Amino acid sequence: HAIYAMETGLFDAVLPGKWRGSLGSFEKVCLLRCLRLDRVIPMVAAFVKSELGADYVEPPPFNLEACYEDASSVAPLIFILSPGQDPMTELLKFADSRGFGGKKTQAISLGQGQGPIARRLISDASKTGGWVVLQNCHLSVSWMPTLEKICEDMTPDTVSPDFRLWLTSAPSKHFPVSILQNGVKMTNEPPRGLRANMIGSYLSDPLSDPEFFDGVVGGNAWAYKRLVFGLAFFHAVIQERRN
Repeated sequence: HAIYAMETGLFDAVLPGKWRGSLGSFEKVCLLRCLRLDRVIPMVAAFVKSELGADYVEPPPFNLEACYEDASSVAPLIFILSPGQDPMTELLKFADSRGFGGKKTQAISLGQGQGPIARRLISDASKTGGWVVLQNCHLSVSWMPTLEKICEDMTPDTVSPDFRLWLTSAPSKHFPVSILQNGVKMTNEPPRGLRANMIGSYLSDPLSDPEFFDGVVGGNAWAYKRLVFGLAFFHAVIQERRN
């Protein structure tokens, strides 16, 4: 009865009778699956965490710098969009930090009639060494074969080494497979749990900016970080209640 009544911590439940202590972790998961099919995903996550460590079940903080280092002028950087996630603010801030702010980064949202404009932006930036951001590629299915051909024709000899092509798209079966295979794929999933939510808040703009976080002066400066912590904690609680 206790196992049927449990909502959390099922993986750590004490089994009755001869089953107590006689089963391995995986055997315990298999047995509990027969009793609580609705809790399989949390049990498997707890099993992986116990056997391999928390790093395998907790998504790492999003690191745009590391993704950029893995890319090249002929390898597009692809944002796989999650519901409610928009990487543009963080991307534009990152472009500023790398010296590609302002007109050096051209962004366009794909849609009807935007294909020729996007092609011209890519052609110009590949020669001058700028960045191009094509947003919402999933909304321009008919232009995807053209984008695939453009990417296939890029070579280190014909493209400036400073050129970068950024793409954002929701999951779509029409997105070119060759671009996915050759590009750097990124996704920023909504954090799960209070701890992950708070870490995400502190690693996001503007809290990640030292000038913003440490720049408060005056007689009440001592209270600033406490207020920030309280607000971040409240935000994390609301996010968890929504999910």
